[in-house]
Amino acid sequence: MVTNDLDGKPFQLKFVRTAQMNMFADILCEPPLGQTTVVAHNKQLVRRSGQEINNVVKSFADNGEINFTVLIESSRSFPLQSWEASIWHNGHDDRKWDELPLTEVTETVNPLSVSSNRRSSSYSRYFSGKLLRPSVKAPVNFTFKFRTSRSESWIWANDHLSQSDGEILFQSTSLPKNFDECMRESDQDFSVQAVDSEVSETHVWEIISPIEAAKGKSSTSRILRLGLPLDFTRWFALVRIWSPWLAPRHGGRKYSPSEDAVMSAFLREDGLHLVLLALSGIEDVLTVLKPDDNGNVMVSSRNDGTKKSHSRIIAAIGYTFETANAAVMYHARSQVSGDQHMSKEIKAEIKASIDHGIKAEWMENWYDGLTYCTWNALGQDLNQEKIYNALDVLDQNNIKIMNLIIDDNWQSLDKPGESQFKRGWTRFDANSEGFPKGLKHTVSKIRSKHPNIRHIAVWHAILGYWGGVSPDGEIAKNYKTKEVRKAEGLAGGTFTVVVAEDAQRMYDDFYKFLREAGIDSVKTDAQFFLDLLDDADDRRSLIKAYQDAWTISSLRFFSIKAISCMSQVPQILFHSQLPTNKPRLMVRNSDDFFPEIPSSHPWHIFTNAHNSLLTSHLNILPDWDMFQTSHPYSSFHAAGRCLSGGPIYITDEPGQHDIGLISTMTAQTPQEKTVILRPDVIGKSTAVYTSYDEEKLLKVGTYHGSQGTGTSILGVFDVSERPLLEFVNLAEFPGVEDDKEYVVRAHSTEEVSKPLRTNDTVPLISVQIEVKGWEILSAYPLSTFTTKGNEGEEGKETHTKIAVLGLMEKMTGAAAVVRKELKMEGNGRIHVSVGLKALGYLGAFRIFIPPKSHHTSNKPRT
Repeated sequence: MVTNDLDGKPFQLKFVRTAQMNMFADILCEPPLGQTTVVAHNKQLVRRSGQEINNVVKSFADNGEINFTVLIESSRSFPLQSWEASIWHNGHDDRKWDELPLTEVTETVNPLSVSSNRRSSSYSRYFSGKLLRPSVKAPVNFTFKFRTSRSESWIWANDHLSQSDGEILFQSTSLPKNFDECMRESDQDFSVQAVDSEVSETHVWEIISPIEAAKGKSSTSRILRLGLPLDFTRWFALVRIWSPWLAPRHGGRKYSPSEDAVMSAFLREDGLHLVLLALSGIEDVLTVLKPDDNGNVMVSSRNDGTKKSHSRIIAAIGYTFETANAAVMYHARSQVSGDQHMSKEIKAEIKASIDHGIKAEWMENWYDGLTYCTWNALGQDLNQEKIYNALDVLDQNNIKIMNLIIDDNWQSLDKPGESQFKRGWTRFDANSEGFPKGLKHTVSKIRSKHPNIRHIAVWHAILGYWGGVSPDGEIAKNYKTKEVRKAEGLAGGTFTVVVAEDAQRMYDDFYKFLREAGIDSVKTDAQFFLDLLDDADDRRSLIKAYQDAWTISSLRFFSIKAISCMSQVPQILFHSQLPTNKPRLMVRNSDDFFPEIPSSHPWHIFTNAHNSLLTSHLNILPDWDMFQTSHPYSSFHAAGRCLSGGPIYITDEPGQHDIGLISTMTAQTPQEKTVILRPDVIGKSTAVYTSYDEEKLLKVGTYHGSQGTGTSILGVFDVSERPLLEFVNLAEFPGVEDDKEYVVRAHSTEEVSKPLRTNDTVPLISVQIEVKGWEILSAYPLSTFTTKGNEGEEGKETHTKIAVLGLMEKMTGAAAVVRKELKMEGNGRIHVSVGLKALGYLGAFRIFIPPKSHHTSNKPRT
């Protein structure tokens, strides 16, 4: 038998067995196996919400049919086979399992396949079929089978892929009006009140329960049963993996997060989404959600105040996760932004900062400038010579950073050689061992030699240092202090802090010193220590006092050029980060980048993408942490940072730089600034209910530009331990619209799709990603211009379709576009005007359709 090898050259096979062809075939199905897919009750609803941020709500045919698509890829090393595919389902009204034969799709020519080079040596066959939507609204389960020909046995996809059946839910056409239609068996001590929602097509309830006042130094705690969520198939929660950090947890039909949750969401069998938010930071009450052994949602509250108060839960139900999630967050903001929860001083300071204005250039440099951090790069034994050398090496490699963060270990501390949790802060100036002439001298020398550095920040803990304030240092002599007790654990025990009454004066004096030393920004870490305080009187006096003192001084001295770190504490999330009455703050969005722990890197991106489902509704820019550009996972991290919508920091060891990778993340301005290309919308997971262990691609969606004319960007990451092949539906891209046509371009492979619409027969892109791999797909809207023929020449129109791609060779090159205008002039010429935030090669896509011809020419033009 003669066939071809992987290079397309003929060679002789002695024999080919069917089992071989089946074994090495790659197969895909849309809707996918092993996941839950929701059929929206109203296609227009999905489009109005921009995207569905869960397992994507698919836009199926308007006539009530469910479209199935199967892709079979087989190696060209084997002979071409006819192949067959068939769906097996229980989607009839009688719920009996039945077969739906699929038909090969021949009218669709080569949908975009993004992958490694080996896919070019495969045959790709697409099959599709339609299943009538059953009148019974129970979930439909399905799988599929395939074979090389009619004479061969069927192979079940479940066995071939080691995946469970897919599930399809049919969305209800109406929302429950009462909370007891969402939860059952709630404790009678809860008071449930329906409230107006700021998000259309959602219902919102405020649920409160009383909790007694603290008694002396002992806080009062209470746990009540909120109830059992009704008829859900999957849940998602953001939990406190430990005091400073949030992380995602997922599950099936039993609610069972292993840690306390701040937010929980439930995908119901009727395709609706129930979101519960535990609200903290009001009247000294901390509230979280947790399960009991039976899967009930329990509300756990702690009151540190001197008066009887209430725990607060906000619940919302909606047709999409994102609308329900937005509804609870908007209502939470209305509860915490009232004047009764803010001191007069912080209100006045915020107003003054807004009235006097904060220079846009300052914030642009701070948000969008490439930043270097010393932490992983220079180690914990920090000194000025290491900093000087690192900056010189960056210059030698033509890496022009705009911001510098001098991280931990510059401060003056007591108890040398002890654990960081035992060492206390002694004075404002830097330690004399590493900075013998003081901080001001170091900063002055840096600014003199490196004028490209616009902002320099220093690190400090919110209470001074990890071990607080030294009881014998200058700070303790100038400000009143007290010894406080922390909860047992890694940082447990007692330490000394400046009392609440002196916190503002201490912060003002410290930041005044820093500003005079040439420092104009800060990274304030270990903020969770406020939550570790054990005694009720310390908690109610210090938690809000330190947050407000830090906020006021950051505004007063640094125009809020500050990074909040280890601060995903409920009281801080809602008191300091949710209100919108001040400029956006940078906030660390997850636990650290750990360069030496290989398993931490996929989890890091997964966690950040899911944490952003909540933090994108805060008044912050999420900071996905620093990373190293010369690292096995460097490009993986870089892609995540580019999609995040937040800052980009590198922490390379001197000389260990991937200059090419840095170039794909950044661009140069005419003013010789190195800027990142940050999309307008915060990047977040588009598959809310898909867990880390399901061996599915992580999809991170963002958007840049105006609604309808901007670019939708979708990053895909393999966070599993094996290569993954999946479909990406055009409807999964954030902000795509049904009445528009798009081209999709892959950053790494530079492949470009043919024009796509969401209602195409196969509006799909197949993506194959290797372990540690990623890809960034950008969907660009096409503008169509028609030129008519001469009078009397009917059918002589020509059509030209154009898309502006942004800067080429950049991960998020579309984010370089700040303005674009496409119009046809009177002479038939098409005028394209584009404004860019940085320099580079501008890409454009053009497809030309001549009269009475189906021939097209489509490729990017630079």
